[in-house]
Amino acid sequence: MTKIFAVNKPEDLQECLQIRREVFVREQGVPDNLEVDEWDDLSRCIHVLAVDDSERPVATARLIPYDHPLNGFPQDTTHIGKVQRVAVRQSARGRGFGRIVMRAIEELALRQGYRHLVLDAQCTAAEFYLRLGYQQNSQEVFLDAGIEHVRMSKSLG
Repeated sequence: MTKIFAVNKPEDLQECLQIRREVFVREQGVPDNLEVDEWDDLSRCIHVLAVDDSERPVATARLIPYDHPLNGFPQDTTHIGKVQRVAVRQSARGRGFGRIVMRAIEELALRQGYRHLVLDAQCTAAEFYLRLGYQQNSQEVFLDAGIEHVRMSKSLG
C-alpha cells in the first residue's frame, strides 16, 4: 500500500533529496548547487515523501511560504504557498504518485493556513497540473535552471 507522509526526520529528507537528484540532476542536467538550497531544512518548509508498496521512496515535493503578491489573489501573501521540487522516480512514473504527492501537499497547505498555491511548472508537465485544477497565469515561458517553465496557481477553497 502506498504511504505518503510529511517528512520530519533527517533520514527521510535525505530520501527526498536523493529522488530529486535522480530526477533533476541526473535526468535533466540541473546543477546540484541549484537543486539543493536553503529551503532544504526541515524547520523552513514542508517536504512530503511517497513510498510504494515495496517501501521504496518514489516521489517527493516541498511547500514553502510565498511572499510575492499574485494577480487575481489577495495582496496578503501570508495565505499563499509555493509548491516546488515535485519529483517522481522514473521507474514509478505513470502510476499516480505525482497526483498523490500533489494532493498531500494541498492538504498540508490548507492545514498550514494557505488558501492559494503557486508553482513554476516545467512546460512538459504543465498539462499534468492543469488536470489537477491549476491555472496557467501567463503564456510567458521563462527559464529556470535552463529548463522552460510557466507560472501556475490554484485556489484551495
